[in-house]
Amino acid sequence: EDVPSQTFDNRDYFCGKETFPVYESIFTEEGETIRKIAIETEKPPQIEIHVWTIRKGILRHLYVEKLSKREFEGLPYFKLITRTTLSQWKIFSEGEAQISQMCESRVCRTELEDLVKVLYLEKSEKGHC
Repeated sequence: EDVPSQTFDNRDYFCGKETFPVYESIFTEEGETIRKIAIETEKPPQIEIHVWTIRKGILRHLYVEKLSKREFEGLPYFKLITRTTLSQWKIFSEGEAQISQMCESRVCRTELEDLVKVLYLEKSEKGHC
C-alpha cells in the first residue's frame, strides 16, 4: 500500500492520525516579546491562538483566543511551522499551564522553547506506528 507522504495539506496523516497545521508569530515591542502559537482545527472549524508575553525571559502573561478561519486569514505575521496531532496539542496545552505557573517569577526561555518542540512530530520508521 502507498504510505502518504508528509506534505502540508489537510489530508495529512501521521501513523494513521490526522494532523493539523500549527502557525507561529513572534514580534517584539517595547521590550516585550509577543509569541503566538496557533492551531487550525476542523471540528469546530476555528483557530486557537496561545499568546505569550515574555519580558526579559519571564513569562508575564498568557492567554488563549479563538478566531474563525476568516478572521485568522486577515492577521499578518503568522507562518506555518509544522503539523501536529491533537494528542500532541493536548500535551502542549497541559505543559503550557504548568510552565505559566512555574515561570511567573523566573526566566524560562529553555522551557518555553522545549514546549514548542513538543508540537513537531518525529518521522516514523516503518513498523513503529
